[in-house]
Amino acid sequence: MFDSPLSRSAYEVLGVDPAADAEAIRRAFRQQLRLTHPDTGGDAALFIEVQRAWELVGTDEARAAYDRGHGFADESDWRGWSAAQPRSGSRPRARSFGQAGSRRRARYEDGVRSWRAQADPYDPAVVRALPRELRALLARALAEEASARTIDALGMAFTVWHEVPAADDVIDHVAPGPTGLYGIASHDLGGPMRLRSDEIVGEGAETPVADLRGRIRRVARARRVRFGGAIVVLPDDDLPAAITPLTGVRELPTVVVSRSALATVLRAGVPGARPIGGNELFDVRTRLQAPIRPA
Repeated sequence: MFDSPLSRSAYEVLGVDPAADAEAIRRAFRQQLRLTHPDTGGDAALFIEVQRAWELVGTDEARAAYDRGHGFADESDWRGWSAAQPRSGSRPRARSFGQAGSRRRARYEDGVRSWRAQADPYDPAVVRALPRELRALLARALAEEASARTIDALGMAFTVWHEVPAADDVIDHVAPGPTGLYGIASHDLGGPMRLRSDEIVGEGAETPVADLRGRIRRVARARRVRFGGAIVVLPDDDLPAAITPLTGVRELPTVVVSRSALATVLRAGVPGARPIGGNELFDVRTRLQAPIRPA
């Protein structure tokens, strides 16, 4: 909730200046509780967000720790993840090609250098001060890397290609497995999302579902493969349900899933997706692998 580059800070949620004294923060917390409480017509998601903000800045000790890290996750999480990194343990992993998040990370780092040449692009204080469009690039890269870790742990029955070219953009992940061939887009839009007319809507959302399906069509034509479904992944706190099939999408079965449900969907399959196996699965892997070097 507060560890996304796009999420509102605890002070923004409470509606106070970061320099406000403890009493002002306490008054703001009580006011926001009254405004957002579900029993008085408030939004349950915002009510939870207000409570979490208070946990982060409601005491001197918690506030000092929050101010040092600005509410973000452990800084080590910001430095990136690659399928090429050494893997611990002996459990077989999915075979991975490409590097998740690398394209957007490179654009993000270039943007930060243009904004402030000497700034550390992964200093949480720097990230919070960046324009939204730069923070969105980092949020998307982190989302891609989180999905890559999930897919990597699925086992040797799965193969995944990261950042598969689709005309002037990419599909974040393409994963053929026993339940079908899926195009996957990983997003973090910084706050609660909802579904309307089979599209994701909310602050920062444009047309994530339609964009993914368009990229899938372009890759399908270019690689001569047939996709079984599309999967859009969002952070757990940003969706009202863990798995939501989009019933109005006729030409390609599509689901919107929370990050923790991605492995379940890939193992069980997208409802209505066409499974692949045997010679077709081998052929799909060959056609996808041709232009991409292993990680």
